[in-house]
Amino acid sequence: MEPGTIGWIDLTVENAATIRDFYSQVVGWRPDSVDMGSYSDYTMCSPADGEPRAGVCHAQGANTGLPSAWLIYIVVTDLDESMQKCVELGGQVVSGPRTMGTNRYCVIQDPGGAPCALYEVGE
Repeated sequence: MEPGTIGWIDLTVENAATIRDFYSQVVGWRPDSVDMGSYSDYTMCSPADGEPRAGVCHAQGANTGLPSAWLIYIVVTDLDESMQKCVELGGQVVSGPRTMGTNRYCVIQDPGGAPCALYEVGE
């Protein structure tokens, strides 16, 4: 993934199964369950090629407190540097950093109040 590009998008909500079904019927995405231990989140896949396109997640576990909005994940080269710059420029780190395999991410809020995630691809 190239720095500066949107690498992923997901939605965190209280009623993920209902929202999963909504997008399945409205846009045709096919859900694949992602085991989160005591519950499952969902990867929503393209009806045309089966490729993952987005996620629908429960607002629990690592996602507790995240806004109920589509959240883009912007690829950065150095997550720590980007978080520091975010704070220096009037934004805030809302959640994280966290790891997912060898990758790292956090959720920030820009000075205007809009949330997004920063995503550093591991090796």
